[in-house]
Amino acid sequence: AKRARQTPRSPDEEGEEEEEEEEELEFQPSTSTPPTRRRRGRPRGRPRGRAAGGRRSTPEQSPAPGDAWQGTDVEDVPPRQPIFRPARTPGNQLAGGSQYSVLQLFQLFMSNETLQGLLNNSNKFGEADHPETFEKITMPDMMSYLAMIVYMGLITTPTINDYWRRSELYTFSFPSSVMSGRRFRAISRAIHISDPDAANDLKRGTAGYDRLGKIKPMYDEIKKACMANYHPRQCVAIDERMVASKARNGLRQYMKSKPVKWGYKLFVLADSTSGYTWDFFVYKGKGSPIVKGLGYDTVMRLVNTPVMGTGYKLFVDNFYTSPELFRDLLQKKIWACGPIRRHQSGFPKDRPGRLDRRAPRGAIRWIREGPVVFVQWRDTRDVLMCSTIHAAHGEDTVQRRIKGADGRWSVQDLSIPPAIKDYNKYMGGVDLSDALIGYYTILNKTEKWYRSFLFHFVDIAVVNAFILYKELATARKEKVMSQKTFRET
Repeated sequence: AKRARQTPRSPDEEGEEEEEEEEELEFQPSTSTPPTRRRRGRPRGRPRGRAAGGRRSTPEQSPAPGDAWQGTDVEDVPPRQPIFRPARTPGNQLAGGSQYSVLQLFQLFMSNETLQGLLNNSNKFGEADHPETFEKITMPDMMSYLAMIVYMGLITTPTINDYWRRSELYTFSFPSSVMSGRRFRAISRAIHISDPDAANDLKRGTAGYDRLGKIKPMYDEIKKACMANYHPRQCVAIDERMVASKARNGLRQYMKSKPVKWGYKLFVLADSTSGYTWDFFVYKGKGSPIVKGLGYDTVMRLVNTPVMGTGYKLFVDNFYTSPELFRDLLQKKIWACGPIRRHQSGFPKDRPGRLDRRAPRGAIRWIREGPVVFVQWRDTRDVLMCSTIHAAHGEDTVQRRIKGADGRWSVQDLSIPPAIKDYNKYMGGVDLSDALIGYYTILNKTEKWYRSFLFHFVDIAVVNAFILYKELATARKEKVMSQKTFRET
């Protein structure tokens, strides 16, 4: 499972990563409690002064656009804060006072209609592939098959056959009580998300061919269910997610910085507090139409203000961050924050006054261009941030172990820009979602790429259902079961 980010990644470190391209709040924060995640760069305790830059002088006026980078002795005028106007009340959208079982929550995402389509298409393929020997799949068969898939995320074995082996080393009573190994393998061979007779296959090699046709309509249905059953709170994050797979086709990507190096790339918008996967789409590869760059186009595609509402605070990493994107998001009444690469178009790298090599840890330099502020902060390395949400500096501090001139290590309080503090706090939405999925990730040792997506859609359904359960249980002041127990129920 991917660990939540500790500090924003250096622009130089990530410049090589993408092998494929590149006044008042109206709602309270989520009451759900995500798993504890270790972070660096967050303030601890109350603000305790400034370690770098000394005491502030009398505040001066903010410099006009085009001036040099400034220090913390120059006051920055904080930008206007967004008024949060979501399209619906944030949080779960379930009927108040209703009781939901674990299965009912799961079926909010894997509805009877969705499962019936999966059943019909699988039977159609199975009958065509083995007309004489195929045994028709029933709905109880399909539910048992999905139960086995979830079980295999809890208990892993070297091979599928080991779940049904009878030996002292492998003694699992549950699989045999659900279905035979022969039946499980037969359903796996037949499983089909799309209609095998669909006209899309006849268009292969033409402009009208849909490369994602084999995962529809489930792909569209689960996206709609994710948005229908929950509404994100004010802080959201966009990031990539890799779906591991052994299958080989043109959709498969390589990302050296991810725990999953090879697989299918999804771009995901998640609630930063709960980790709920609210919207996503599958990246089709370099042949995808690009207007203003993959990062820009991805954000604009996922930030759907008519459905979401306005006043959101969006956190992204340096693959997406650009001054142009952040200014255009403001036109949609979306505020944004993220690390920026020093060679990114629009970054004021040629202005004088940036940190030199002698600057100590905790030193801050900044420059504002209208609603966009650029901040340089020295930690163990320099971090460059871009934000339309934050002032350049404030009173927040973070503790670091620093080696003194006498060779001794001591814990010191260093100034930290508000943009970096909030980025470390809220960028982990997709990371948290990935972690919840990764704890008990479902089968990925399949040679069929559409099966990899079926298993991932089941993962999304289980994790989002678990997040809804936590909110409901917390609201009723009940003891919240773990995700492991939730999956076992």
